[in-house]
Amino acid sequence: MASWQARDPDYEAKVRDSFARQAAMATIGARLGRVAPGEVEIELPFRGDLTQQNGFLHAGIVTAVVDSACGYAAHSLMAPGAEVLSVEFKVNLLAPAAGERFVARGRVLRSGRTLTVCAGDLFAIRDGAETQVATMLATMISR
Repeated sequence: MASWQARDPDYEAKVRDSFARQAAMATIGARLGRVAPGEVEIELPFRGDLTQQNGFLHAGIVTAVVDSACGYAAHSLMAPGAEVLSVEFKVNLLAPAAGERFVARGRVLRSGRTLTVCAGDLFAIRDGAETQVATMLATMISR
């Protein structure tokens, strides 16, 4: 895994401030956890109102949380004043999203001046055990 150097010495505050303004993550109850250069974790407690018809976390919610983890991992390496937007992503759903809580881990694979390629995974946590339920490959843009 690459060891990244943030271009912004205040990268963590920048990421946390941006996340705090993201109404979608607040609406679903997601919380920003660990923030490091090129890496972010987002935690989400299970909620019945975020499930699909079989009681699993809805794929749209899974995707939104992993997309945000990837985006903020990319944002942590961007220049001061830069904002981040998703350009594209592909998500594979690997297992039903069933757990007491979930954690999305985003990490930068390649950081460029304009485009950053990230990978992200979502894990369901039940009785302390983690099960990977989704993986994402995403491209983010600095604007």
